[in-house]
Amino acid sequence: MVLFPLMLKLAGRKCVVVGAGRVARAKTKGLLDCGAQVTVVSPKAERQIRAAAETGQLVWRRKLFSRRDLTGAFLVIAATDSPTINSTVFRSCQARNILCNSVDDPEHFDFYYPAVVRRGPLLISVSTTGNSPALAARLRRQLARQFGPEWATLVEQVSKRRQEILKAKPGTRRKHLLDRYVVNLPLK
Repeated sequence: MVLFPLMLKLAGRKCVVVGAGRVARAKTKGLLDCGAQVTVVSPKAERQIRAAAETGQLVWRRKLFSRRDLTGAFLVIAATDSPTINSTVFRSCQARNILCNSVDDPEHFDFYYPAVVRRGPLLISVSTTGNSPALAARLRRQLARQFGPEWATLVEQVSKRRQEILKAKPGTRRKHLLDRYVVNLPLK
């Protein structure tokens, strides 16, 4: 299987998480960090999800999943401890052309969660296309050591210089100047 690598802009998009346990909590946090409008569907929820609902960071529907919960959704995470419910969520999403990930069930999802290293605007992701999440996690730890916090500042510096070049230099010369600037950066 060949996957298409993609970074999604989720800010302002409705994302639904079915389930509200430990795994759902982690997926919910990632969606919230990206600015998604998150709705959690589950009769019970972990403390952090309840707290986020109380402060208005997300909507918690205290109920069992129904297909109506998918209305307007862009992306869905099925993260219950029931393979039957997760499968139902996935099939419901497929019928509506909604991207869905059914956690730990490779037969029932449209995308994988990569292992991620974030350094400000720098985002490095690693995937083994589901073949070995443990290996992806190991590679993430290795990359985290290799690309320390200083990379956030470096990327912001390059971005600032890029904006200056784009404003000041018209035409094809810009690409040459940008490439030369990055090539001459003192990197570890």
